[in-house]
Amino acid sequence: MYSQRIETMEIGIRILIVFLVSQVVHIGAQKEGEEGCVPGFQVKEYQVEYNGGFQKDHPLTQVFFDDCAGNEGLAFEVSHPDFQVDEEMNLVARRDVMDSGTVMFIHGVNEQADDMAQVDIVGAPPRSPQTLREILGLGQIQPYRSKRALFAPRMHVNENMEPPFPKVIGTLIVISPGMENDHIFHMTGSGADQDPKGVFTINRVTGEVSVSQELDREAISSYTLEVSVTDLSGKLVEGPVALLVDVNDQNDNRPIFKETRYAGEVLEGSPTGTVVMTMTAEDADDPRLQNAVLRYNIVRQSPDKPSPNMFYINPESGNIVTVISPTLLDRETLPTTQYELEIVAQDMKGRDVGLTGTATATITITDKNDHAPEFTHSLFQANVDEGSTGVAVNLTVDDRDDPATGAWRAIYSIINGDPTQNFEIQTNPDNNEGMLSVVKPLDYESVVFHTLLIKVENEDPLVPDVGYGSSSTATVHITVLDVNEGPVFFPDPLQVTKMENIPLGSFVALLNATDPDVLQSQSIRFAVLRDPANWLSVNPVRGTVNTSANLDRESPYVHDNKYTAIFMATDNGSRPASGTGTLVIHLEDYNDNAPYVHPSVVRVCEDTKDSVVIVGGRDRDIHPNAGPFKIELGKQPGLEKTWKVSRVNNTHAQIMLLQSMKRANYQLPLVVTDSGLPPLSNSTEIKVQVCTCKKNRMDCSSAGSVCSNLMMLLALVLLSLFCL
Repeated sequence: MYSQRIETMEIGIRILIVFLVSQVVHIGAQKEGEEGCVPGFQVKEYQVEYNGGFQKDHPLTQVFFDDCAGNEGLAFEVSHPDFQVDEEMNLVARRDVMDSGTVMFIHGVNEQADDMAQVDIVGAPPRSPQTLREILGLGQIQPYRSKRALFAPRMHVNENMEPPFPKVIGTLIVISPGMENDHIFHMTGSGADQDPKGVFTINRVTGEVSVSQELDREAISSYTLEVSVTDLSGKLVEGPVALLVDVNDQNDNRPIFKETRYAGEVLEGSPTGTVVMTMTAEDADDPRLQNAVLRYNIVRQSPDKPSPNMFYINPESGNIVTVISPTLLDRETLPTTQYELEIVAQDMKGRDVGLTGTATATITITDKNDHAPEFTHSLFQANVDEGSTGVAVNLTVDDRDDPATGAWRAIYSIINGDPTQNFEIQTNPDNNEGMLSVVKPLDYESVVFHTLLIKVENEDPLVPDVGYGSSSTATVHITVLDVNEGPVFFPDPLQVTKMENIPLGSFVALLNATDPDVLQSQSIRFAVLRDPANWLSVNPVRGTVNTSANLDRESPYVHDNKYTAIFMATDNGSRPASGTGTLVIHLEDYNDNAPYVHPSVVRVCEDTKDSVVIVGGRDRDIHPNAGPFKIELGKQPGLEKTWKVSRVNNTHAQIMLLQSMKRANYQLPLVVTDSGLPPLSNSTEIKVQVCTCKKNRMDCSSAGSVCSNLMMLLALVLLSLFCL
């Protein structure tokens, strides 16, 4: 039994030596094309003096491990169970240890690195027995390795390795006392027999893994393969076991800004340290390494006045802040309102060996309202014709702020001198001038001079330490010029009420017009300007209006009982002026229109039971000279034997056929009388068509071929009387 343990230890030690040799080859392959950090133990072998044993928690030695990415999640396993690596990477005993043995192995692993180191204990007696697990330092970090006889250490290969290829990157280890040279190694997976194919190859006899081409970490950062061992007949002996190959990053990518030109702005007078904008670049290299750790720097400022260092960029965050004092950051005194910065981003934390990328930042100094507008003159003057409207004068101002902002745009207001609101002021958007306009005509005879006090402000409020001074107000003198104004009618319109049909030459109205130019002695003459029916005349001097024709309320020139005429009054100034006035005559109705019957043609059925029609009275006059109407038969004898007229309401009557008559057209005399005082009557005839009515259909087609005059109707009546 003891001899078997010794044999197992010898085999394990031999395998361990093979593993360590493979690590040396792997490290050598890394150094061929590597310029930066190599993940793993930086020192592979350590020595510790044995002085009769080791005390608990007493450091034996410090190990050096760097995964080139901050050692996050790093864990250690020691082959001797009574030892551990503490947080300071010191090898310490868990308890007082006497039997340490002459050699220990430390296994360090995280997502970025997987490596082993050896600790030789000088002067220590051999420790027996030792388990194979302790010899290999395989604890609980990757349990599957302790259960298999095929060991696949994590391998690393640098990107951008130079030819010749292939290059050995590591060796697989078979831990099996029954197998020596009768085993064959196999490798499968993406990078071997799957796309991308042929990146890695394995020596089927020795288990050496090689890379066959240059790799790009930014394309594929790691490969996961499977390895196994078969005997010569192809029978699976060990595996499959996962083989992880990490591609170590090289600094082969420059920082790249998303845009070549950036734009930012800062308000003038901003405090020192105000953040203007942020510049960010990206680096495709491994973000866990310094290859992608960027630092920012301003290499050029244009222009460089008043200081070449007006801005500062935080090297880590890329925030650009102001350095210049608030008093010097004055938009109105700076040589320009735009500054251009050239920004450089450099990886490797900004070291000289780092790669760089460049972008441009344009910073605009924006305006704040720190200058009040000022009138160019304290007094403005203008002359305005009375009776006119429009712009009277343009008011000019100066403002040193940015013309594209509300800090420059002016707002004008009249603060005194316009109690009747005759004036209005608006801003010309093109030149910021104030346009003072007359919106209500001025009267020379009332006020000759107007004095206005105008104030100008900005759309945006002034900053707290700036105020509006005396130059922000101005006085405007407006002189009203006398103009010959036309006479004015009063009242306008003049309204009168007259009865229609009054005699010719009757008085209608007296026109009243006055001349506004009271300071001048001028006479006025009147004339008819518009008289649609030619019913009126006017005395040119006195302004009396009389009828020259009958006034007819029923005329088409009368609307809603009103007749409208327009008259003109003209003064005798050097340039005569005229004015117009309106006369509205409300016409009262006179019963001068006889009523009439409607409709003038009706139809009845020859069968007396359905022989009823309705007619109505109409009148061009209005109440009380119209309805109620009285409708009755004419005075011809015998009509009442055949026809009957009866009242339906105030305006309509019913006509009924009392006996059957042949189908024909008949003229029926009627008398209609209105309700006027005195009343008017009208004798008229309506055409009555006697038709054949069957099944709700009325046939009047042959009515015209039968007697249709009154004489024939009378003959029929007499005939009927004789038969009786």
